[in-house]
Amino acid sequence: MALKLLIADDEDMTRNGMERYIRLHTERFSKIYTAKNGQEALDIIFTNRPDVMLLDIQMPLKSGLDVMREAKAVGVLPQTVILSGFKEFKYAQQALHYGAQDYMLKPIRSTEILKRILDIADDIEGIQKKVHDEAEGGHWNIINQAKEYIEEYYMEELTLQRIADRVGISAGYLSTLFPRYLGCGFIDYLNKIRIKRACGYLRQNYLKTYQIAHAVGYQDEKYFSRVFKKVMGMSAREYKKSHNIE
Repeated sequence: MALKLLIADDEDMTRNGMERYIRLHTERFSKIYTAKNGQEALDIIFTNRPDVMLLDIQMPLKSGLDVMREAKAVGVLPQTVILSGFKEFKYAQQALHYGAQDYMLKPIRSTEILKRILDIADDIEGIQKKVHDEAEGGHWNIINQAKEYIEEYYMEELTLQRIADRVGISAGYLSTLFPRYLGCGFIDYLNKIRIKRACGYLRQNYLKTYQIAHAVGYQDEKYFSRVFKKVMGMSAREYKKSHNIE
């Protein structure tokens, strides 16, 4: 999972040197943004939503603490490591209050900074994976409920809205899950189930084609014939012939 990093420091040598070092020693960050003052940092946060931020306390226009406070107020504060020359406890206390993950005093070895942001990257990716896995499990549960409902009521006038109401989500959202998890849209899946049942009736050979069409949910025999050929690659008559059914 690609992460984005912001380095905000008004010292050109520190900012540019840290960017080069991180690019050289890790590929965990797909984007690395830099800001030379607090306002630039906020603009990047609002526009690009970095996941991790290395942030200096004392910068022009807005301080690092101002950046954290304003980003936190609108819910877009990245996971933040403060890099500061201030040893006073009040600065660390404020930074941690706003949500900083760490407060590191300059001068700091680049190796220590890299290790800290990689630890944070591990935490973020672990959370993202957990959320993704939980969502996947929930989606499969919804799809399985929908499949069971279709299997039971395929012969009725089924609509996506009816099934969505049954499984408790919107029809629009359910429509995105069918191709994602079943490889086809709702109508195509419903047709496959109906034609599968129609094949069973054809093999039993005691109903006429129009009766089979009605039995599996099609009121129009011609439409049933078109769908059958699309799904099976042959007509109902050809299907019977291929199974030696007269």
